Order: sequence, then C-alpha cells, then structure tokens
Amino acid sequence: QVTAKTAFLFILPQYNVSVPTADGELVQYHYGLKDLITILFYIFIAIILHAVVQEYALDKINRRLHLSKVKHSKFNESGQLVAFHLTSGIWCLYVVVTEGYISNPRSLWENYPHVYLPYQVKFFYLCQLAYWLHALPELYFQKVRKEEIPRQLRCIALYLLHIAGAYLLNLTRLGLILLLLQYLAEFFFHMARLVYFTDENNEKLFNVWAVVFVVTRLFTLTLYILVIGFGLPRVETQALDPERGNFFSFLFNNVLFRMSVLLLVCLFQASVMWRFIHFQLRRWREYWNEQSSRKRAAAAAGTKQQSKLLKRDSGYHENGVVKAENGTSPRTKKLKSP
Repeated sequence: QVTAKTAFLFILPQYNVSVPTADGELVQYHYGLKDLITILFYIFIAIILHAVVQEYALDKINRRLHLSKVKHSKFNESGQLVAFHLTSGIWCLYVVVTEGYISNPRSLWENYPHVYLPYQVKFFYLCQLAYWLHALPELYFQKVRKEEIPRQLRCIALYLLHIAGAYLLNLTRLGLILLLLQYLAEFFFHMARLVYFTDENNEKLFNVWAVVFVVTRLFTLTLYILVIGFGLPRVETQALDPERGNFFSFLFNNVLFRMSVLLLVCLFQASVMWRFIHFQLRRWREYWNEQSSRKRAAAAAGTKQQSKLLKRDSGYHENGVVKAENGTSPRTKKLKSP
C-alpha cells in the first residue's frame, strides 16, 4: 500500500480536487511542488524513448546514407524532433478539440484564471516540461558539437519559458493553441531537412514549410491580439489575487500596459519573420547560383564535345598541312594515266 502511494506520486498528476457541476462532480487538477517529482519521472521516460528512436530508427538510416559528421548530427536532431513534434501535435490537437477550445474561442479568456485543469491538459503540460528538460542532458549524451550548443540551449530555454509560463500563470488554454501552431511549423521544417539529407535535390518540402510558417505566424499574432487586446481586459475579476491564481489580468485594464505588451509581441513576431525572410532569400540565392553554375558547366561540356566531334570528322591543321586525327598527313590520291 505504501509502495503504491509512492508510485502514484511519480506516475500520476497530483493535486486533484472535486469541482461541483450541474451534472454532479468533476475531478480537476491544479499545480504544486509535487509536480516536480512527476516531471522527474517522465524525464527518465523521455530519455529512454529518445534512445529507442535513436537506436532502432535513426542509426539504421544513418548507416545507409553515409552522411558526414555535421549532417549526421543535424539528421539525428531533426529525426528526434520530427517524432516529438508529430506525437505532440496530434496529442495537442486532440486535447484542444475534445476540450472545445477551438470551437469556442471565448473559452481562451472566459472565467480566467483557469486554476483547475482537466486531467489530460495537466498531464500534457507535465510531459512537455519533462521532454524539454530531458533535452539538456541529451546535449551531453548525443555529443553535440560546441558550435551547436548555444543555438540548442536558446531553443530549449524558449520552449521551457513558454510552457512553464503558461502553466504557472494559468494561461494553459492559450498556451495549448500556441504550441499546436508552433509544433505544426516545426514538424514541416525538420521533415524537410530529413528529406533534404536523403536527396539534396529535393527541396519541395521547404516550400511547404515556408507557407505553413507564414500562416502559423499570422494565426499566432491574431491570437495574441484577440486574447490580450480584447479578451483579458473583459475578465470580470480584475483585482490582483495570487491565491486564486489571478496574477496580472488587472494590468490589462490599463491601456498603456496592454498596448506595450502588444507592441512587444508584434516586434518579436516581426523579428522572427525577418529572420525567416533572410533565410529564404539566402536559400533562393544559393539555389539560383547552383543552377547557373550547372548551366555553365553543361554549356562548357557541350562546347568541348562539339569541338571533339569536329576534329574527329574533318581532321585538323598543323603548319598549314591538313592532318588526320592520328597526326598523319592525309595521303594524296594518284591519278590513273589514260
């Protein structure tokens, strides 16, 4: 019995409460320090799953492709993230659909703060935190190159900041939609990289990712404006109440603060779009340079082949004398005497 209670502490989400509803009682959850124990357990699970994907999928593909060390590292990174983003994207879509967050956009800010969470929402957030925390020791286990570590640390820190912020500030519904959009764009990007590593002439998926990325950025910006600009300022409880989980909705009553937050969001999204446009321009420039160099090489090869054919057909001249292809002078034809 004691062992079972301890096991439940590691495996199942804690802090369940019974919330009265019109149909009876509904079991929901809130957060606390015991969540750290659950997250620790799922960090080990994530490390094991990471090793399984690496051993039984990515390593076997790498042996067939014979990639260089740099491409080998990037292939492993994209392969792991494709598996994670696909799984998390489908799971997140299932959660937001079953909870009605897409069919009823008002639920993103109505009855804020959303202190009590359904089981699947809390469990999803705990698993997401566990995955991105497990990515830190994986930098050592995967022997990531020193040049790549700062970039990956920034990526991990941004995901942890977003997920933990949405979880602790009771903005889990908004956080789910934003994660769904982000994972959708990231899935196509890393899938395009995998296809590119297998066939460097195939870049069609990068074009698909470019379209998906722009669409998800527009949806993300629209969602921020809708929730921060119009939703949270209309929340009934506008007083600071940390005990009830209401940390900052009262700030959005202030027009100056609200506009400042929206301006920061717009500037951040603009910087992301600028990096994206810069990346696309560089990629297209490299593509056209490669195409032009191939055309020049093909033209040079054609000219060389044509000159060889001309020499073979008509011979060539040396010191004013026509010689055959083997270097001997052509033999003059003797005329028969009548």
